[in-house]
Amino acid sequence: MREVLTELQPNLLVSFDRLLARGRLSHAYLFSGEFGSFELAIYLAQSRFCEDLSAENLPCGKCRSCRLIAVGEFADVTVVEPMGQLIKTEQIRELARDFAQSGYEGDCQVFIIKDADKMHANAANILLKQIEEPTSNYYIFLLTSDEEKVLPTIKSRCQLFRCPTDRAYLLRQFEATGLLKSQASLLAELTNSPHQLADLATNKRLLDLIGLCQRLIDQLLLGKEEAYLQVSRLVNKASDKTEQDWCFRLLTSQAAQSEDANKGAEIVEKLYQVRRMWQANVSFQNALDYLVLTLEEEE
Repeated sequence: MREVLTELQPNLLVSFDRLLARGRLSHAYLFSGEFGSFELAIYLAQSRFCEDLSAENLPCGKCRSCRLIAVGEFADVTVVEPMGQLIKTEQIRELARDFAQSGYEGDCQVFIIKDADKMHANAANILLKQIEEPTSNYYIFLLTSDEEKVLPTIKSRCQLFRCPTDRAYLLRQFEATGLLKSQASLLAELTNSPHQLADLATNKRLLDLIGLCQRLIDQLLLGKEEAYLQVSRLVNKASDKTEQDWCFRLLTSQAAQSEDANKGAEIVEKLYQVRRMWQANVSFQNALDYLVLTLEEEE
């Protein structure tokens, strides 16, 4: 795990190594950003149970406890993820019962909550009480891709660390899969998590969408009526919300990189507008048709 963090978040690794050396690890953290945040939480969990700590209190990564934690099979480290689109109240209520217990393997427990911004309001309030009034020796690591959606009172009671995305790293990794540089550059903009690299690089539908989006941008830059036909092709290909979100992000990136900087900037501005319409439940087709129409009117 240490080798991975050296590559993904070297500055944060140095900061936490100092905290571990001083025995100053707090009981509640909020990690904002998907780039290496889970690996960092696992590394810190290993530091609580390692059987062969270094002189600086750093985990060895090789002992039984460290290996079990790394593969998610250690009794005193619990990882919570959303069920569907939410972390439900019952999940946190069950976790709260675990808070009151002592560890099986050691004298503490570690709880890692992924996508903490997806907690139901009731679940968040239950967790808040546990953070405010610890009933046993435990550590909580909350992970989020959108810290603004985390309950403010929870956020204020956690130590906040941001995990910035290294786009250059993602670009190198995508290029290493054999993708064209233009494809790799766009995919590097689509994700903040190295865990998604393999899936995105081999997703044929996504690669097809890159081509369709670029053809739509080309038509918009030229001001041609064929843009409506290209919209229909794109709508037929992007069948769900995830793919449609990809399209908006691809279109924005492609427009921003166009050789006609002024026209590209105009398209980017309109894309932000129609994306908000789509997020407010205007259909994907109608949002893109409106994009073409408004650009035509300004010719």
